[in-house]
Amino acid sequence: MKKYIPKMYSENIYTVNYKKLKKQGVKCLLFDLDNTLVEPHVKAPHERLRHFFDTLKKDFQVVIFSNSPKKRLMPFKEYLDVDVNYSSLKPLPFSFHKIMKKYNLKKEEVALIGDQLLTDVIGGNRVGIHTVLITPLIEKDLWVTKVNRMRENRIFNKLEKLGYLEKGKYYDEM
Repeated sequence: MKKYIPKMYSENIYTVNYKKLKKQGVKCLLFDLDNTLVEPHVKAPHERLRHFFDTLKKDFQVVIFSNSPKKRLMPFKEYLDVDVNYSSLKPLPFSFHKIMKKYNLKKEEVALIGDQLLTDVIGGNRVGIHTVLITPLIEKDLWVTKVNRMRENRIFNKLEKLGYLEKGKYYDEM
């Protein structure tokens, strides 16, 4: 069950304890896109996100790390002026290793911030990076995510019963 437990659990990207991540040696933030940064139907980033990323880029390498295709990520790359890794195939480890190699990073220097246990948290935990789970922005998901969410809800319930993770009970460290 430990593979499902994130190191941090926050309400949204704006409430993550980035100071703590920096203090722990994190240099690169990998952000999931859909239901983490924007709602799945949103085609381009908003101004608040751009300002937020501009602030984060002072302390971190910021990368949008998504299973979505290149076409979906390019408007975000251009407007936010960040690197993207599209078709990441999370939770598989290949793209995580690709980013670490590209930026010459150790696993301790990378954090993934995302809304799904089955792709973001398992993928990040599998390669040994920091994982930050956030609450999805909206309940409506892309069709490919709906099956994962049903499974994820069962896992979440089991984790709650075991006292490991509780929906809406946020924390900065396990």
